[in-house]
Amino acid sequence: MDRIECSVTSCSHNKGHVCYSNRVNIGGKSAEKEGQTCCGSFLNRVLYSDLTNNTNSQGSCDTLVCFVKSCRYNENTLCDLKQIHVGGNSAEIYDETLCESFDKK
Repeated sequence: MDRIECSVTSCSHNKGHVCYSNRVNIGGKSAEKEGQTCCGSFLNRVLYSDLTNNTNSQGSCDTLVCFVKSCRYNENTLCDLKQIHVGGNSAEIYDETLCESFDKK
């Protein structure tokens, strides 16, 4: 995974539209469309402050776990894409986010 581009500016891990979480979990086990997916790693900046100082790697998130079995890019719970897009611009909780790169098998 090269990069997780994120438009969820309310997330504590977002810095310049790039995710700086140590690990990102995409959920939505039996999703039929992208709106049924979510970023399970979302933390609201209002509650958790700024968490872009990733101490377990050299920068942006490099570990993406995908639990969306219905996505064509899911390979044994790892995403097969080099870059994904996470959306949910005004999200306040994780289920208001989504994986915009979802593509149903």
